[in-house]
Amino acid sequence: MKKLLLALFIGLGTLAAQAQEIKWMSMDEALAAQKKKAKPIFMDVYTDWCGPCKMLDKNTFHDPAVAKYISENYYAVKFNAEGKSDITYKGKKYSNPGFVEGRSGRNAVHEFATFLQVRAYPSMIVFDAKGEVKAPIVGYYQPEQLLETLKK
Repeated sequence: MKKLLLALFIGLGTLAAQAQEIKWMSMDEALAAQKKKAKPIFMDVYTDWCGPCKMLDKNTFHDPAVAKYISENYYAVKFNAEGKSDITYKGKKYSNPGFVEGRSGRNAVHEFATFLQVRAYPSMIVFDAKGEVKAPIVGYYQPEQLLETLKK
């Protein structure tokens, strides 16, 4: 009986943890979702080599209150500013023609990051419910700081 209760408790804990995770999507997926149901987009702009980006992901985006708020109020997008994915925004395709596969450390900057005028990592970009760029949030934010900023 104890083993059954323990297994049930662990299973519920796993479900609760999964429910508190942000469901990240691509920008193209978020823009398509916006056409079906208007909702703002929250974009995490990161790079693989950025230490504060990793801290933001680990400490802030995994905070249950932050995950819940972003999941309920935004389509959440993870965007590697030095990645190779293509993005189509307002009819224009953005790519990273200088991307070098297998390169460690810094890579070429994606055209979409340049369009968004990203100057530092991490950066978070908010798009309104019509897909228009609203506001950049630059730097590492603690969970409480990010929630306060997003609720303004």
